[in-house]
Amino acid sequence: MPSAGIAPRRVVQLTALLAMLVFFTTQLVGAVLPNVPLLIAASACGLALDLFLQHQQPGLLSLLSKVRFDVTVRQLFRDMLIMVGLLRIEGINPLHEQAPLTVGLLLFYVVHFACQAVAILVRRSRQLPFVTRNIDASALRLSDAPPRLFARQHGRRLLRLAAPITAGLLITAATKDALWGGIGLAVGLLTAIGGTIHLGTWLLPRKRVVSEAKALEWLDTWLAEYRPTVGMYFSGGNSSAYQANMWLSTLAALDGNPIILLRERFMVQKIEATDVPILCLPKVAHLMRIEHSTLKVLLHPANSGKTSQVLRIPSIKHAFTNHGESDKLSSCNPYAKAYDEVWVAGPAARERYQLADIGVEDKDVVEVGRPQLAPIRPYAGVPTGEFTTVLYAPTWEGWDGNPGNTSVVLAGENIVRELLADPEVRLLYKPHPMTGSVDPRAGRANDRIQAMIAEANTQRTGARPGPEAAAELAKRTDELNCLTSTAFRPSADEIERMRLQGAPEDNRAATVAAATAAWESAYWASLPAWEHQVIAGPRPAIFTCFNQADVLISDVSSVVSDYLTSEKPYAVANTSGLSETEFRAGFPTVRAAAILTPDAKGVAGLLEAVRNPEKDTHAAARAELKVHLLGPSDPPSLVRFNQATQDLCTKADERRARMATRLSDEIPSQREARDAAEEMELESGSSEPEETATV
Repeated sequence: MPSAGIAPRRVVQLTALLAMLVFFTTQLVGAVLPNVPLLIAASACGLALDLFLQHQQPGLLSLLSKVRFDVTVRQLFRDMLIMVGLLRIEGINPLHEQAPLTVGLLLFYVVHFACQAVAILVRRSRQLPFVTRNIDASALRLSDAPPRLFARQHGRRLLRLAAPITAGLLITAATKDALWGGIGLAVGLLTAIGGTIHLGTWLLPRKRVVSEAKALEWLDTWLAEYRPTVGMYFSGGNSSAYQANMWLSTLAALDGNPIILLRERFMVQKIEATDVPILCLPKVAHLMRIEHSTLKVLLHPANSGKTSQVLRIPSIKHAFTNHGESDKLSSCNPYAKAYDEVWVAGPAARERYQLADIGVEDKDVVEVGRPQLAPIRPYAGVPTGEFTTVLYAPTWEGWDGNPGNTSVVLAGENIVRELLADPEVRLLYKPHPMTGSVDPRAGRANDRIQAMIAEANTQRTGARPGPEAAAELAKRTDELNCLTSTAFRPSADEIERMRLQGAPEDNRAATVAAATAAWESAYWASLPAWEHQVIAGPRPAIFTCFNQADVLISDVSSVVSDYLTSEKPYAVANTSGLSETEFRAGFPTVRAAAILTPDAKGVAGLLEAVRNPEKDTHAAARAELKVHLLGPSDPPSLVRFNQATQDLCTKADERRARMATRLSDEIPSQREARDAAEEMELESGSSEPEETATV
């Protein structure tokens, strides 16, 4: 996320690069003069800086690699300058003392390159054509990963093994005794040889995973045994996993055998705790294998460039569920035409698609409600405590640069300032996880808002929960972490994680749900009732914050639609530049909201309406808008969603039956054509001898 600290970081990075250049230059001068103290100091400082940057700023060193000044070149240059210095220092015999050191150093680099070659072979042998989670894949001969220093950390390995060698050579330069250089070389060389041999054992059959052909054969067998019926397909960037995670509980509750299909290997660990089998197929050729499985329906919570690849499979029906509904243009993307059906919450979204006129036919729109909203508690009346809890949950800035997307830039600080000025308000600030990812101004405004909240908390005092509350939260956190994450060794790679994340224990999903509820209860109990909170992480979830809030302030986003299920008061910031009349007419989700202008002068009136129901003029409109946006509450949304899934599965079955019938009809005609061709060939063959005889 861009922030005000980006400039100082760049200064530090440029300073580090300049220091590296200075050390190399100084080392060169010390070697040529020769000046032993200068040579020793520059060599040691250069190696120390390189080691530090390898651990703290690997991205900075990657820039040097782009100009062919990678870690191997740097260390080789550093060692070469030391050897030049030893050659020029009087008292060291070039033939009898330095020559063995030079040979030993060259041998070290030979072993280093051999180790790198073995590391590449090991990494390639440990990359299967797919990644699994919640699946017993022990038949693939999964094993623990090799030490990452030798297998995956090329730069760190070279510098760490070179450290004793450099130290020995520098001591030789200071004492003119080649023994120290020999000792350093022996330590580095023997360690490199031993590490390479140990790494090579992962190429032996007992540690080597199955071949790609065998792995794909196993995958086909697993699909045939599991017989998936409905799945969720997801592809996205590093910060987009929340779009899939919001559908996990719904997918797990559906009839049939659900599955999650991913395309990016890193995304396997981004998916939250679930018992649903997860299968990642990065390559298109391998993705096409699911065409021959029993999978009938795929649900799509987001569009991506790789979505078009799976849409090629005609035997699977595809439904676009989106990851939330709002009045923004992104909720009516023309790409939706590519799906067999578009599933929406209620009538409002159906109307939105028709008004957008993007080619989505009304018959393909299915109203299924929002099954994830079940945990949201309904409105229970005016606040009864000392404080009115306000949830400010702005969305992010989006890709199109529209100032009306997020209120953070133009109105966020004004809204927060007005809320903090009310002594009876407790603010919960939960920014969107992608805030500032496109527009740096949003990131800077977000930082300032958090600073304002921290400063406001210093001006408040009151009772705090006792130490037992913090202890309970720590206990519940440990329990939840144990259930929702797997503790991996630092050296663990993809194959080892697959082994550790095999088939889940029975009823794990129910256990996780209970642990999550216990954690949420402990979390809120551990916080002072008067203290403002910044909630930036994935926990607690937004729906839990809904249940704590008396009123919501947000932007035009799916947060508003979801919050409406509680029928609590809410407000929407208008930073679009439209008048209030135009704003309400253009965005149906704000019809029952209080509208806040960028100067946030309406905050006081909003709080007054929350505390005095007789001044709440939007209560009836909220109840009506809830049905319009989310559909009826009976039958429950999950029931409607499941029925839509089964209906689409039926359509997939009907298509497969039609194709099977068509194929069976074509086979006889193809056989007749083949028989006719053979008969003509025989007739032609029998006439040829007669013609030959005549001639």
